[in-house]
Amino acid sequence: MKLSEFKEIIKNLNDLNFQLPNGELVPSHYHLTEVGLITKNFIDCGGTVREEKRVNFQLWYSDDVDHRLKPQRMLDIIEMSEQKLGIPDIEIEVEYQSNTIGKYGLGFEENTFLLTNKMTDCLAQDKCEVPAEKPKFDLSELSVGSGACTPGGGCC
Repeated sequence: MKLSEFKEIIKNLNDLNFQLPNGELVPSHYHLTEVGLITKNFIDCGGTVREEKRVNFQLWYSDDVDHRLKPQRMLDIIEMSEQKLGIPDIEIEVEYQSNTIGKYGLGFEENTFLLTNKMTDCLAQDKCEVPAEKPKFDLSELSVGSGACTPGGGCC
């Protein structure tokens, strides 16, 4: 989800709810502790230099169970961050504490923001010799030709 989409959605909400991929909700007393512009410069395994940029939201909660971040306050924080950091309208990545800091994509459904799983991938599959997926066969569908072993045939 791009930043402009997120901002447009929260203008029409009374509450901000985030749901983890396993269905659990982020506790409603979370804080938005960071809004950032993350730039990743890297080289893939095929030798191509790449750059990725993301808007980063960090969600965190503590024992402050009375805290509730309202949509207008989040919008104010985002707009201040856009101005001070020069954040463009790019994809959002959400950080949230699980076993370690988890990084999630962002979707929206039924008045809830969905933290979506992100996956790694080889960006240079044509250059780093990733083997093509082998075809899968159902052994029960293979025909038995002449000279082939058969159950009880004594050849194995």
